[in-house]
Amino acid sequence: MAKTNFQYEKRQRELEKKKKAEEKARRKQEAKSRPGGEQESDMADDDTPEGEGADQSGPPP
Repeated sequence: MAKTNFQYEKRQRELEKKKKAEEKARRKQEAKSRPGGEQESDMADDDTPEGEGADQSGPPP
């Protein structure tokens, strides 16, 4: 059985952490430059209309 390449895995984790930190810094900078304290919300973009698939608990008509 082949040995695990721990250095590669560690490097991938480090790159992921760096990417995450850069994204966080970018969001923080955008929030600082945004006037009025507006906040970005990913949850506000709900495209599901109320009538389509909102309640799937009952049997079909």
